[in-house]
Amino acid sequence: METILTTTASKLTIFHSISSTKLNSFSRKFSVGFSGNKNRKKVTTLKQGSFSYLPLGVQASASQAAASSTEAEPTKVGTVPSEMKAWLYGEYGGVDVLKFDEKVTVPQVKEDQVLIKVVAAALNPVDGKRRQGKFKATDSPLPTVPGYDVAGVVVKVGTQVKEFKEGDEVYGDINEKALEGPKQFGSLAEYTAVEERLLAPKPKNLDFVQAAGLPLAIETAYEGLERTGFSAGKSILVLNGSGGVGSLVIQLAKQVFGASRVAATSSTRNLEFLKSLGADLAIDYTKDNFEDLPEKFDVVYDAIGQCDRAVKAIKEGGTVVALTGAVTPPGFRFVVTSNGEVLKKLNPYLESGKVKPIIDPKGPFPFSQVVEAFSYIETNKATGKVVIHPIP
Repeated sequence: METILTTTASKLTIFHSISSTKLNSFSRKFSVGFSGNKNRKKVTTLKQGSFSYLPLGVQASASQAAASSTEAEPTKVGTVPSEMKAWLYGEYGGVDVLKFDEKVTVPQVKEDQVLIKVVAAALNPVDGKRRQGKFKATDSPLPTVPGYDVAGVVVKVGTQVKEFKEGDEVYGDINEKALEGPKQFGSLAEYTAVEERLLAPKPKNLDFVQAAGLPLAIETAYEGLERTGFSAGKSILVLNGSGGVGSLVIQLAKQVFGASRVAATSSTRNLEFLKSLGADLAIDYTKDNFEDLPEKFDVVYDAIGQCDRAVKAIKEGGTVVALTGAVTPPGFRFVVTSNGEVLKKLNPYLESGKVKPIIDPKGPFPFSQVVEAFSYIETNKATGKVVIHPIP
């Protein structure tokens, strides 16, 4: 199942290698191979005791090829190798701690898990915060393969797995608890092991890129609405309506929960985008303070960290759900619990087209540009989800 990334030798840039005592268990000598025609080159990147990663200079041709088609080729189920290519980090910090390793051990499958050949994965803000060590006290041991969202093909099943079989196309958020003991082996790898209960069949009308952009964001959007007691006939204001979670809150509030009125905030350039998602009122946060508007709402879904302002925009008895930042009463914060049953419940809305995945137009980012993808999502300027595809 090895995929060779084609690029010209002139586009290869080898950046300095970084050693760490925390990476000793992964230290070895190996190379990143580019073999084949005369425009391909084998580059030995590291010496003993260093860590391997793809050069950041593998850019234009790979990204253009990925962007031109998001439809993945069918993945054949065959012999699972003992080692795989993956991105990982052995210390907390900025994007520079991310390294590429082509000799990572494929995770073992527990009795209630399936092994997925990853076709596409997506980044979320929590990926960056986790890498920065924001919740190291409850994190899994280092080194860590990051990534929560996955879409791919089942290649192996545990003895207690009943619903899925080899060859099934699935998607899901691989970590039941986002902040409490998330998996050491995430989705930014060729393979990842996931509990059956966290997965759902991939919607038939979606490709792997679209499916990978959904799980964590759509489960967060849905659970947040449920926790507010949102129901038909109620109004809602969504802060950061163009983001990964916000864009789905707008759609779910309208299409699934039956909102009477949906308002959302964004910058000037995304106002029409909000309306295309179903927002009745698009608020330009660069020009208007939403809390000063005469209209108030039953619920404010704060996906940006402005709870202190959000509580001023609710009706008497209203509710604010906050995903990040300080919480001001009566607002509350929650952290999503991954649940494949939620995805199964929402699959009909996805397959009917009533709810659509939103993928940032700069993507998908190829597997060689995970560092660039992390840097981009951490600008907080992404529209929808940042997806990684293809994965070798």
